[in-house]
Amino acid sequence: MRSLFKNPSPPAILAFSFFALITIGAFLLYMPFTHFGNLSYIDALFTATSAVCVTGLVVVDTGTKFTFWGQIIIITLIQLGGLGLMTFSTIVLLLLGKSPSLKGRLVVQDTLTYGPTKNLFSLVKAVLAFTFITEAIGSLILTLHWHRVFPWPKALFYGIFHAISAFCNAGFSLFSNSLEGFNTDFVVLLTIAFLLILGGIGFLVVNECIARLYAQKHRFSLHSKLTLITTTYLIIAGTLLFLLFENTNALRGLTPSQKIANAFFQAVTPRTAGFNSLSIPHLTDASLFLLIILMFIGASPGSCGGGIKTTTFAVFLNVLWNKLKGREKVHILHHTLPEEAVDRAFSITALSAFLVIICVVLLMLTQKYGIPHVSKTFFLDYLFETVSAFGTVGLSTGVTPSLNTWGKGIIILLMFIGRVGPLTIVHLVKIEEVTKRYQYAEENVMIG
Repeated sequence: MRSLFKNPSPPAILAFSFFALITIGAFLLYMPFTHFGNLSYIDALFTATSAVCVTGLVVVDTGTKFTFWGQIIIITLIQLGGLGLMTFSTIVLLLLGKSPSLKGRLVVQDTLTYGPTKNLFSLVKAVLAFTFITEAIGSLILTLHWHRVFPWPKALFYGIFHAISAFCNAGFSLFSNSLEGFNTDFVVLLTIAFLLILGGIGFLVVNECIARLYAQKHRFSLHSKLTLITTTYLIIAGTLLFLLFENTNALRGLTPSQKIANAFFQAVTPRTAGFNSLSIPHLTDASLFLLIILMFIGASPGSCGGGIKTTTFAVFLNVLWNKLKGREKVHILHHTLPEEAVDRAFSITALSAFLVIICVVLLMLTQKYGIPHVSKTFFLDYLFETVSAFGTVGLSTGVTPSLNTWGKGIIILLMFIGRVGPLTIVHLVKIEEVTKRYQYAEENVMIG
């Protein structure tokens, strides 16, 4: 533990930067000038964690509970948390003519890409430029569109707030029912959806796509190919299944084009942003379980989103497929994956599933202890809430505001772990073991 503070590793620096930002954010949101009426510290902490971890789960209504300054603090926390505090710190140091430390560079490198980079300054500049340009375009579209119903100042603030919240995959909305009031508005649905996709696909993939546009001979890396293919399949499959599950329920009464737009939107948003155009509590159980799967998978590495990530899911499926075909090595898109990548994919998936199971049990114990099964036990609701927090999604069936202090604490911890990654937490708490010069005798066990 001493070395953790005296000589922190890059994962520790990453985790502590988020922890520090959450602490400052909670303190500011607890101040009287940021909210109307009374606000408990646990609710301020919950909101700050949800904003920094770009989750979107709320225990109080963002649009009515917080003042203008409170909403400014929330959107600032979302922007800093979405790109990472270390990314902003690095650009400030570089602009001041100072060089970030080696560990600082490693943290930013691990956040934005999967390998060493020669020019960190160019990478960070490209990320920030893409972020602010995309958010500015989204803000402009939403502002001009909402000016038809709101005065200019309100339309501008709402446009900026929702564009940043969407690109950072946060899902915070100033409307009490999220975007349910715009489920027939194609401009709002498609603008928010494409901001979510661009913010959740990963900056490395975006850079390679831009490079491909300028240089036709530029070759996509395996990472980008896998990300784009998996993302496309998940969106298409999610849209079709949602249409199937909700055609006579939540989508009833909409025109065919409106049904497709809403199904597309709800297939995009659970992969890690908590906007919703349809009432989540009124969806069928099949749709809720579909959303749980999409939330667990999440966005792509190097992005603002959470979850186990699209590439992890793709590698996990390919490992199973290759094992069924009897291959020792894992082949994917005419490439062979290194064992380290395979082990990491399995570790993340197993740790994440175990974490979700434990937290669902804890929620059931702290919220519904002693209630028999014949009563409504909210198992699906708590499973949905747990995966939503872990995947930093923010969708909810409506149980978030009713959580007690223990329940809020569990969700806060889950949001934090989901944002920094389960392997980062393992790295922080692992106990160093002295390397042994011997090994034990082998003995087989029955498997399966």
